[in-house]
Amino acid sequence: MLPAERLILTNARILTMDAGLTEHARGWIALEGDRIVALGDGAPPEGRQQDMGGDLVMPGMVNPHCHMPMTLFRGLGEDVDDRLFRYILPLERALVTAEVVEIGAALAALEMIRGGVTTVADMYYFEDRIGAVLDRSGMRGVVGQTLADFAAPDHGSMDEGFARLDALAEMYRDHPRITASAAPHAPYSTGIEVMARVAEWSGAHPELPVQMHLAETQAELDWAAKHGATTVELTDRAGLLNPRLVAAHVMYPSDSDMDLIAERGAHVAHNARSNGKAGRGIAPVTELRARGVKVGIATDGPMSGNTLDLFSQFAPAAMFQKIAQNTRGALPCTDVIRMATIEGAATLGMADRIGSLEPGKQADLIRISLADPRLHPIYDTYAMLTFATMPSDVTGTMVAGRWLMEDRSVTTLDADKTLADALQIACRFRARMHDIDTGA
Repeated sequence: MLPAERLILTNARILTMDAGLTEHARGWIALEGDRIVALGDGAPPEGRQQDMGGDLVMPGMVNPHCHMPMTLFRGLGEDVDDRLFRYILPLERALVTAEVVEIGAALAALEMIRGGVTTVADMYYFEDRIGAVLDRSGMRGVVGQTLADFAAPDHGSMDEGFARLDALAEMYRDHPRITASAAPHAPYSTGIEVMARVAEWSGAHPELPVQMHLAETQAELDWAAKHGATTVELTDRAGLLNPRLVAAHVMYPSDSDMDLIAERGAHVAHNARSNGKAGRGIAPVTELRARGVKVGIATDGPMSGNTLDLFSQFAPAAMFQKIAQNTRGALPCTDVIRMATIEGAATLGMADRIGSLEPGKQADLIRISLADPRLHPIYDTYAMLTFATMPSDVTGTMVAGRWLMEDRSVTTLDADKTLADALQIACRFRARMHDIDTGA
């Protein structure tokens, strides 16, 4: 077997996101196959060179909570108070098929690659098809089989849901980039018995994460109160509050809930933009992180947060914490970028592989052009990324040593076909919405 060719990315402004937040003003990164083998300043080692032209090179970003196929619902019924029950659930029941899921997931993957997201954790239906899209796109991902007590497009009973989960785990058991996951929707929509069953399944698959919405709404808290506990406490009683859990939102934990989350080693996916749009308030991210809880910045589904790039999340995430704490110093920009990279990777149990640019780690990285005047002067790279950078500034996206996008051109997906397919599905949705509105 021939050794992998060495590729040297030269003339780069490097943000490593390692433990010391090392930066290289004019550095190089040596890649062999899917891994980083060395990086530094000065004269680069021998190998095929690719000049980064002084652009910023940093770790690919990690989105730890998403519903990718819901790109097809983006902007639908935005000003309708009851849009979930009026439009979304009826559309899902009537029109969401495996084909529709694949089309929506492809649109999401295209958007994320163009926005510098290299790893995503998804929870929806027909996750085998979402895994196929991620595989084809070259992205890294966690595919979570949703389990819920409401009508689901891909299973009619919990037994069928768990069968799909078992098949998903087997399908991606040895895949280098795709990881299966159990995804009970939420405590109130699964119930204590199903959460306990998921915990048992998770115990038999300790290498796989579990994703769940937790402490997201007041209605969820009211449901838990009927059981004489908080929603976090019920999750713990079921055996799910552990280091494998990625808890999405966590808007309304009590102080004791946050202590419990930290004690059990569970992780949190923070969705500032969708939380704000829903008027739910400000999640206690500062308090959670002060307890040592790993918190990643996520987009939520594109129905809720609209965009799937993390740049759109950074400013809301930072500003909401500054408002809540009444100080400019809350959630510094360095912490925001940590949450989008190495801390986000930690929430998925992947910090040993991705999230920072270090020898031995996977070559998941992005190239950001610094040409736009809005980015200058640069006194603080982290502040620039948090408050001024846009997804259109990302010119290159690499996963496992392979460029998925160069010069803003995605090479792994057909952009024209992806958009055309999505617009065709949107026409079906629009027609069904008309029928709903007219009582047809």
